[in-house]
Amino acid sequence: MAGRAVTTAHAIIASVKPRLRYNTVTRVALTASVILVLAGAVTATLAGPGHRWGWWAFTTGFEVLRWAVYATVAGLAFSVVAGIGAILAKQRRLALATLPAIVLGAAVLSVPLGMWYRATHVPPIHDISTDLNHPPAFVALRAVREAAPNGADYPGQTTARLQREVYPSIKPLRLAADRAAVFTAADQVAHDMGWRVVATEPAQGRIEATARTFWFGFYDDVVIRISEVNDGGTQVDVRSASRVGRSDLGTNARRIGEFLRRLQARF
Repeated sequence: MAGRAVTTAHAIIASVKPRLRYNTVTRVALTASVILVLAGAVTATLAGPGHRWGWWAFTTGFEVLRWAVYATVAGLAFSVVAGIGAILAKQRRLALATLPAIVLGAAVLSVPLGMWYRATHVPPIHDISTDLNHPPAFVALRAVREAAPNGADYPGQTTARLQREVYPSIKPLRLAADRAAVFTAADQVAHDMGWRVVATEPAQGRIEATARTFWFGFYDDVVIRISEVNDGGTQVDVRSASRVGRSDLGTNARRIGEFLRRLQARF
């Protein structure tokens, strides 16, 4: 009788020890995953605004984002370890506790992965125009552009060729309205889109403005040219160019498309 009890006790201890071991591993891994994923989330969140607020250069912001990715990936790895440990320990609650870190980590990684996807699917250009033969020229913003890395002049035919291949829909907009009415509407649309309008020249049919990207706060400059055409209508050409960076990840093309859609909707 006593021997049977001892055997049973040994069996219980043998079954409990692995569970305790798995519990310990699970809790340590879960703690590490939460700390690393939260650190990645905070760091990734500050990577862009840090540049926008003047804390660091945009290159530093990208470096901060890179380390945020490393921390998040490590956190997700610990979440997997914690989940496996919880399953082996038959701790359903501990297994479910890994889900918030996994969801948050996936959300954090979606931002740089989205940037990477866009970077691999758009050409490395930063100056987009509806008129590739005679792009609208910057006048009021010329000095600011010349002081920036990307300059004021249109990059040339290589950029034009790449734009034609990837953004064939970026074309001049023709409207059956007089130039004065189109100019007023274009100025209003520019303000509605949150751009800082720096020049309005009705006689020359030119509007110049500066836009900022949402996350990093990059400055992009826009020049709008409004001219009469032979059929009595009005043609609108837009050029949007980034001040820094080789690739705009499609931002300038999207900006021009949105502006032209809003302007066309007014007529």
